[in-house]
Amino acid sequence: MSYSRRLLYFDAAVVVFVTGVTFAVMVAFDRIDEQSAPAYALLSAAIAVCWMLALSLSRSRDFRLVGVGFDEYRRAFIATCVVYGATAVGAALAQLIVPRSYFVVGLPLGILALIIERNLNRMWLAKRRQKGLYLTKVVVVGEPNDVQYVIDQISRRPGRVEYDIVGAVLPVGDASTSVTGHGNTVPVIGFANAVPSVIARVGATAVIVAGRLDGGSAFVRELGWQLETTSTELVLAPGLTNVAGPRIHWRPVDGLPLMHVEMPHYNGLKHVAKRAMDVVLASLALLVIAPVLAVIALLIKHGDHGPVFFTQKRMGRGGVPFTMIKFRTMCLDAEAKKAELEHLNEGAGAMFKLAHDPRITTVGHRLRHYSLDELPQFINVLRGDMSLVGPRPWPEKDIPTGDRMVIRRLYSKPGITGLWQTAGRSDLDWEESVRLDLFYVENWSITGDVALLCRTAKQLLHPSGAY
Repeated sequence: MSYSRRLLYFDAAVVVFVTGVTFAVMVAFDRIDEQSAPAYALLSAAIAVCWMLALSLSRSRDFRLVGVGFDEYRRAFIATCVVYGATAVGAALAQLIVPRSYFVVGLPLGILALIIERNLNRMWLAKRRQKGLYLTKVVVVGEPNDVQYVIDQISRRPGRVEYDIVGAVLPVGDASTSVTGHGNTVPVIGFANAVPSVIARVGATAVIVAGRLDGGSAFVRELGWQLETTSTELVLAPGLTNVAGPRIHWRPVDGLPLMHVEMPHYNGLKHVAKRAMDVVLASLALLVIAPVLAVIALLIKHGDHGPVFFTQKRMGRGGVPFTMIKFRTMCLDAEAKKAELEHLNEGAGAMFKLAHDPRITTVGHRLRHYSLDELPQFINVLRGDMSLVGPRPWPEKDIPTGDRMVIRRLYSKPGITGLWQTAGRSDLDWEESVRLDLFYVENWSITGDVALLCRTAKQLLHPSGAY
């Protein structure tokens, strides 16, 4: 069974469940009479059908975007809002009274259920891909450096990318026998003047053209013609880095396809919505986890009778410093002992990290493993110093001066979680950590934040790179 069909069945189950729960709540609390119950049942069925159609028309199950990135969640979110919004508008125009349960229960429950369902399916898909299933055999065509970059980025995300790179195709005359990216060595299986025959030989079903080759657009056009008679997919990997799909718009002008790149915005209504989400979710989180915070505080205090919290100056948005709050996980003289351990630093770039830091207390090891030491940062979120999702907060002394990529990270509030935290944390090298932070700052969205929060929940259950 294809993954898209699997999503179709699971989406249908979610839609039926949500509309059923909404109708039950409506009967119980809106006190509809027996005469109007059949009409509302019919309306619920109509919403369910329209909802499924909207999910299909929005291409939320398109094989090109499912399983990776935020666009899948964004399309499912928009489709759900459109259906319930159309229901409200239609009822207003027809002067009909629609029970509030549709919008108070159905809409938020539907969005939450779809996000959870899609995330669980992604976890299922990732496990299958790690076993070599649901993968597309692909060859990468381009100059060695461009091919290496593509291999590197795909190899960093086992289970999250649909491509299985079976070979590299280089320009005619290149003497390389293999290309290595992120520990994955790919053999060179041919040259760019014979791509179709190479594809047929290895059984690939997709070709990634990395960067610019001799012949430019003429080469890509000719390759497309050659692949027309096959079922091979042609994928272009332009040298445009740190730009996400929502910022890219194609506009044909008399046969000339122009790619418009929307400039990132660091203020505006979208940021107001992000702040509102931060305040609401952080407040709810603090109320729910208050007993957990109390238990952790008692354990830390009982350990060495020292302070419960650790505070440190970190760089916030625009380079404005703030005091970040964490549970203390190290011994009382940790800073004094740091100089003795500098030569053992395993952290990325300017960050100091040790996988087995002797300064960490017994309680601190468990707190760090499950990221529980970060929980007090919800207070920073309420203060406005941090956001739930964003680039990681760096100490002022750890920020290199003169590096424009690093400085641009400060255009956004630091977050409790983010791309760095969900992609490996301290296991990432310095360049990849900075790139992920910068990518988030320039391409973030509300739906993307929700997806990262869901991914963080998974990370807490199966932590990696947390030390």
